[in-house]
Amino acid sequence: MDIDDILREVDPTFNSIPEETRDLQALTRAWMAERSSPELLDWPVDGLFERVNERIKQQIEKIEDMTGDMDPKTNFALIVIQTELERFKFLVRSYLRARIAKIDKHTLHYLSTPALRGRLSPAELAYATRHQALLHNHYLSSFLGSFPPPLQNLNDTAGNVSMIDAPDLDMAVFIRLLRDTLVEGRGTDADGEMDGKNGDVVILRWSDAKKLVDSGVAEIV
Repeated sequence: MDIDDILREVDPTFNSIPEETRDLQALTRAWMAERSSPELLDWPVDGLFERVNERIKQQIEKIEDMTGDMDPKTNFALIVIQTELERFKFLVRSYLRARIAKIDKHTLHYLSTPALRGRLSPAELAYATRHQALLHNHYLSSFLGSFPPPLQNLNDTAGNVSMIDAPDLDMAVFIRLLRDTLVEGRGTDADGEMDGKNGDVVILRWSDAKKLVDSGVAEIV
């Protein structure tokens, strides 16, 4: 069950909201979640970014058609359209920058298994693969080339110690509950649990919050 299904349950008017507004809300939620989570989240597979990019393209074309019209009413409408366009563009740019920053920092981690690679869009996967290849070639020419071949791998796991740098899954995040549910968390001295209510904002380790977010019971704020 995804976030839209949850919202339909709690808000009977959800389906009456225009698609553009729903897409803006979904984009805003995805942006907030990506900026707050320590690891890369799944790329939206419901066509959200395809619709947003198409809408941005249409708005740009509309602005170009309206530019030069000296009618004050048209000029005011142009300002409104430009403002809305810039809001969409900011969210898209900031969302993609947050994802690219995580890919740059933990490239090998996200390329290490099919499950993690599945979180990337096709363009991100191509970028990460090329980025890692360039980085490895640079290291080889700089210093790795002088090492014995067994020591030239950047993903070595000898001695049960992995050289692959992974995100900190114990980083604290804030989540908002979307329905009543049991919230369990690990503490420094002891574990705990609470009966969470719809609308509660809770701070948890990401490793504890992830299962709630993935199941659609909560969203990152």
